[in-house]
Amino acid sequence: MTPAAPAVRPAAWDNSSSVLDFFKQSAAIAEVELKKLIRDPTELLSRAVQPTLWLVIFGQVFSRVRGIPTGNVTYLAFMTPGILAQSVLFAAIFYGIAVIWERDLGIVQKLLVSPAERSALVVGKAISAGFRGAIQAGIIYLLALVLRIGVRWNPISIAGVLCGVVLGSAIFSTFSLIIACIVKSRERFMGIGQVLTMPLFFASNAIYPLALMPRWLQVVALFNPLTYLVDALRGMMIQGGQNVHGLPVDFSVMGVIFLILASIAAKLYPTLAH
Repeated sequence: MTPAAPAVRPAAWDNSSSVLDFFKQSAAIAEVELKKLIRDPTELLSRAVQPTLWLVIFGQVFSRVRGIPTGNVTYLAFMTPGILAQSVLFAAIFYGIAVIWERDLGIVQKLLVSPAERSALVVGKAISAGFRGAIQAGIIYLLALVLRIGVRWNPISIAGVLCGVVLGSAIFSTFSLIIACIVKSRERFMGIGQVLTMPLFFASNAIYPLALMPRWLQVVALFNPLTYLVDALRGMMIQGGQNVHGLPVDFSVMGVIFLILASIAAKLYPTLAH
């Protein structure tokens, strides 16, 4: 008798299996990072100090300046989404230091010899940064409650803010990973990270509207992903907050930026082990 031909699996099954494996691998990396965060939450407590100082001191003082056009909202309410975006930026941009530590401890080398896809390793890191960003959002909402800032408390707005924060965290943590892969040194990374954070923050609409900027800085702000994060958060988070570009544009731009950065990071990640 002629042996039966082996069953042929449809291509769609292989594709769905590959996608499922990708998400499982990404979730495994994110779970490891989350366990680290649970064991040592001191980083989150220290990260809560900076937005508190900005809102309690800087925000209260500049609320008395009448020349800043903030529309129908107070200056304190206007800057609240910007401070949340700043917290996300500062927490995620130094994420590459942890990756360099992992390289020195041999963890990166073990991950690279595993069957996990390089892109899944990058996405898993980005998801774990999103956890930190979501916690920062919780801190800002708590401060808004204490300071009686007019934020939207409906579940849809909060869910939208969390989505924006997670995506923003993913962008800046992936950007940080790229820098870590290039410089490969904690000392160099610290210097570059400090140089990048301030221009990204001040060349955005975080603490003043785009209309106040000179024309050349407005052009720079349009290429700054933090601008779109702040714009999305301001439209979803603040009662009466104005969304300049529109939520579809904000999320589309951030999504494209993340995909580009994730692709670059996946290519560079293996070089970190050398």
